[in-house]
Amino acid sequence: MPGFVLLVRERNDADPSMRIGITVSKKVGNAVIRNRMKRRFRMLAREILPEAGIAGADHVLIGRNGGIERPYADLKAELAKALRRVRPKEGQ
Repeated sequence: MPGFVLLVRERNDADPSMRIGITVSKKVGNAVIRNRMKRRFRMLAREILPEAGIAGADHVLIGRNGGIERPYADLKAELAKALRRVRPKEGQ
C-alpha cells in the first residue's frame, strides 16, 4: 500500500488475541511526523483490527514516506484491503 506495509504472522500458540506493532523509521521524517503517523496507525488498528484482523496473529504496520499526507479515509480503506489480502482462504 502507498502509506504503509502490513506484515502478518500467525503465532500458533493457541492464544486468539491479536497483537499490533507499529514502526516508522527516521527516513519518514522528524520525531513530530513519526509520532503523528504512529498515532494515526494506532487509531486505524483500533477501528479495523477487531473485525478484520486475524485472530492469533501479530500485525505489524510499517510507515512509508507518503503515509502522513494520505487522507485518513484512504488509509482506512487500504488497511481493510490489505487485511482481506492476507486473510487465509477457506479450506487452507
